[in-house]
Amino acid sequence: MVETLNAMINDEASLWLVFAGSLVAATLIPFASEALLLGALTLHPHLVWPMFIVATAGNTIGGMMSYGIGRFIPHRKEIKYEALARRYGAWSMLLSWLPVIGDALCVAAGWLRLAILPVVVLMAFGKAFRYLAVIGGWMVA
Repeated sequence: MVETLNAMINDEASLWLVFAGSLVAATLIPFASEALLLGALTLHPHLVWPMFIVATAGNTIGGMMSYGIGRFIPHRKEIKYEALARRYGAWSMLLSWLPVIGDALCVAAGWLRLAILPVVVLMAFGKAFRYLAVIGGWMVA
């Protein structure tokens, strides 16, 4: 059955699917990009590092979309996890990979108008770490 699925889904399509799934998962829409990544790796184990790169890129871009949304929230309202983002600044983006909290931290970073370069770099590191852990678990299993 895996061979049949593999023939149906080519390498490029799988990479685009992982990218899109990772992007959606980083927005306020709940989605498990890790499961998608693991499925794609099962079908295309030779694409470990390209999958890692596109998953990290998609998830980082999705996080930056949440950052952009945060920039449109008026400053009169306090948002959830604002204190954490305010206290640690861009360093809080290392936790942007966490479910629920990570999305809120990205929105809070935008709302607080944190500098975009440190935000995107630290966000990418945090998200890359998560995907490295998922891939590492897959390789061991």
